[in-house]
Amino acid sequence: MSNKEKLHEIAKALVSPRKGILAADQSPRTMNKQLAALGLPPESEIRRKYRQLLFTTPGIEEFVTGVILHDGTIRNHCDDGTQFSDFLIAKGIIPIIKVDAGTVPFHGFEGEVITQGLDNLQDRLQEYYDMGARAAKFRTVFNISDTTPTEQNMMFDCTTLARYCQLCHEVGIVPMVEPEVIFSGSHSLERAEEVTTAVLVKLFEVLQWYKIDLEGVILKSSMVLAGSEHPQQTSPADVAAATIRTFKNSVPATIPGIVFLSGGQTPQRATENLDAIAELEAQEKDLPWELAFSFSRGLEQPVQEAWKGDDANIGVAQDELLKRLRLNSMADQGTYEVSMED
Repeated sequence: MSNKEKLHEIAKALVSPRKGILAADQSPRTMNKQLAALGLPPESEIRRKYRQLLFTTPGIEEFVTGVILHDGTIRNHCDDGTQFSDFLIAKGIIPIIKVDAGTVPFHGFEGEVITQGLDNLQDRLQEYYDMGARAAKFRTVFNISDTTPTEQNMMFDCTTLARYCQLCHEVGIVPMVEPEVIFSGSHSLERAEEVTTAVLVKLFEVLQWYKIDLEGVILKSSMVLAGSEHPQQTSPADVAAATIRTFKNSVPATIPGIVFLSGGQTPQRATENLDAIAELEAQEKDLPWELAFSFSRGLEQPVQEAWKGDDANIGVAQDELLKRLRLNSMADQGTYEVSMED
């Protein structure tokens, strides 16, 4: 099998029906904030134990195709010394590595940021490949206002994503591109749809300009919904309509799959919106992409609240993870009901 065929096979496996991707790639700084909210100290061993709780959950492979890992996590291990990536591979789960280096202000463009992470990326990707990673993730960020994002901001970050894709394909890794349109703000649903469509049109215009093999790429996208501070919050049906319409107007048919980030939504709201999108997808019938979930907070918040850093709560916390995975698997099929939350 050629390298190109392997990339296509991995990309399709990542978006297998009725499954999703667990985004466990919080940076140590973000993870420490989440631990502090639980009253726990910001210690590396506590972060390791939490990740071990997630990955060793019995039956997780029934609902998960891949797990996104941070650099420190892919280098870490279970209590018995098994590297986390090897443990996941043994369960049939694809290790995915987060490779961007976060955002910095976009000089001269107030209110906008650009993403770093191309420095030494080829060498880092090769090292991650040797550790078992077969996919990667690179996140860019677009803030919505009356004047942002600018054309310059979109072009800069989309060009960065194109170079990232080239380097991934050279090494044999499937790139996941994540142009996150930020939920926080007072913007309307219409403005969110306008911006998300513009960002995705520019992204795929640039990727094709740089001759990226789109069959070996996964899109990680925001759902389209009004900003968190907008007085009229979007219903699941309206989220679904705006999101599907956006994809139809911007995403090439050659992309094998689109996975959704929860993007600050509560776990239940993210699941409700995913279900509405799946129901509309079934009605459309001719959509070319597989749609799935790739949640972090949308899966992990109930787990952390159940765990509280206490080993005695591991079983209960793992049950919470399985519950949310099962509910999102059903939502991915359009068969979720709110009553199932109980």
